[in-house]
Amino acid sequence: MRVLIAEDDDRIAATLVSSLNKAGFSVERERDGESAWYRGDSESFDAVVLDLGLPQMDGLTVLKRWRSAGRTVPVLILTARGQWEERVDGIEAGADDYVVKPFHVLEIVARIRALVRRAGGHASSRIVFGKYQLDMRTLQVTADGLPVDLTPQEFKLIAYLVHNRGRVVSQLEITEHIYSQDYERDSNAVEVLVGRVRKRLGKDVIKTRRGFGYTLGEEL
Repeated sequence: MRVLIAEDDDRIAATLVSSLNKAGFSVERERDGESAWYRGDSESFDAVVLDLGLPQMDGLTVLKRWRSAGRTVPVLILTARGQWEERVDGIEAGADDYVVKPFHVLEIVARIRALVRRAGGHASSRIVFGKYQLDMRTLQVTADGLPVDLTPQEFKLIAYLVHNRGRVVSQLEITEHIYSQDYERDSNAVEVLVGRVRKRLGKDVIKTRRGFGYTLGEEL
């Protein structure tokens, strides 16, 4: 799952990036509203943490522009502005959640998990697919109740496919959503990763649509 952090405070941003990375997300960070707006408008993210007090373009304007352009990415507003009128403005502009600083980082992680989960049509952090269960809270996949040993990238791949069950996901989209921006990407890295996951979970868990990409097995 790919998350954009739009926050100009380096200390806060570093804490968020570190915690969300540990929670299994692939995280990108922008320091100003203009850059955040451009990336959210031109790239695909699974969720955004958006500070309202950004330089160059304030967060509320960024959000309004995204929504006017039809961008439906879940957005959590993170701000020092705690007046109820400002909260109403944020929600009315299209925010999905609103947290006032100071905050506890574990709450932000939990709220981002919930936004991503709801966007994929899931009510629980535990998602069943076939004989398997994916738990986004513990970052664990189990088969018939027994844990499956997956690397972080293998977990991210199966989690992304589970959250996008029912549609074909291209190699490029997978690369963007499970690898960090500065990761040195091999041209066949996704193919190798898919092969490893099939060995651990079974060859029918991930289906290949040649020329299009990958999808979760139809029976799942």
